[in-house]
Amino acid sequence: MTHKILLIEDDASIVEMLEGHLKKAGYIVQSADNGEAGLELFNRDSFDLLVVDIMMPKLDGIEVIKRVRETSSVPILIMSANDNDVDKAIGLGFGADDYIAKPFSLVEITARIKAAIRRATIYAQREPDKKANLGTQMQFGNIVVDLDNYRVLKGNEECKLTAKEAEILRLFLKNPNRVFTKAQIYSLIWNDDYMGDENVINVQIRRLREKVEEEPSSPKYLKTLWGIGYKWEGNA
Repeated sequence: MTHKILLIEDDASIVEMLEGHLKKAGYIVQSADNGEAGLELFNRDSFDLLVVDIMMPKLDGIEVIKRVRETSSVPILIMSANDNDVDKAIGLGFGADDYIAKPFSLVEITARIKAAIRRATIYAQREPDKKANLGTQMQFGNIVVDLDNYRVLKGNEECKLTAKEAEILRLFLKNPNRVFTKAQIYSLIWNDDYMGDENVINVQIRRLREKVEEEPSSPKYLKTLWGIGYKWEGNA
C-alpha cells in the first residue's frame, strides 16, 4: 500500500530535499509552504501522516495541529529546532505524535515516518480489543477515568485526554503496581524501539499527571521510581 504524506514547511530547501527523498522511498507527497495552505490541502484530501514545521508564516504549526485534531487522529510528526516548541505541541494536548529536531538526517526522519504510520495501523487494529478488556469507567477516590470517551473527571472538572495519554493511562490501569521503564512505555505505546527520546515520555507523563492527580507535584497514583520508571498505585 502506498502511503500519502502532507509536508507543511516554509523552508524551500528542506521541502525539496525531503519531498524528493520520500518520493524515492515510495511515498506520495504533497507540500505547502505555510499553515493556511497546508490546512486547505488537508481538508481537500486524505493523508496517512502529516509532517509539520512549528514556525511558519500565516498560521503556525501549533495552530495547524489544533485544527487538524478537531476532525482527525492522523499521525503528526513535528519538526523543530526548539525544545519549547516540542513541549507545547506534545504536552499541551495539541496532539502531535512525535517530533524530530532540526537539523535531521533523511534516514532518521524516514524511519520516524515509517514507524508513525505503522503505529497508527497497529493501534487501529488493537483498539476494539483494548475496549473489550477494560471497563468503560474506573474510579480512584475523587477521580473518574473514562477511557472510551478520552476524559478524566476530577470532582466537577472534566479533562480531555489525547490519544497518546489515553493509551499510556490504559497501559497503567491494566497493570496496576507494575513498574514500566521509559523504554518499555515507548515500545508498547509507540510500537517502536526506544532511542533515548526522554523528552516525549517526560512530557506525556507530566501532562497525564496534571489530568489524573489532584496534586500533580506530589502524585498519589502515577508514581516515579527514580532511575527505573513509573507505576500506577491503586486499584479501582
